[in-house]
Amino acid sequence: MTLTAILIVAAALFGIGLFGALSQKSFVMLMMGLEMMLNGTLLAAVGFWAFTLEGAPKGQLLAILVMAVMAVELAIGFALVVAVYRKREADVIEGIGTMKQ
Repeated sequence: MTLTAILIVAAALFGIGLFGALSQKSFVMLMMGLEMMLNGTLLAAVGFWAFTLEGAPKGQLLAILVMAVMAVELAIGFALVVAVYRKREADVIEGIGTMKQ
């Protein structure tokens, strides 16, 4: 697999994630779009790392670290969604403003 193919797939992932993040009203779908954008960025970074520094596993370690941070971000985001839903019974982005009250 060439670097060009990896970058095309990464750009497609990022583009689909951007469309999903900008076009959805649901907070869960917004989070999924953001995760796809981060995965596209990670794929591009690991692809560059694999083709420029062959044999050095630092790119893969960075990807694993970022994926762990993404999992924590998802857990916090879904906890906020559950809290908003329990308080207002709504799963929309505007419902996050009710958490201030």
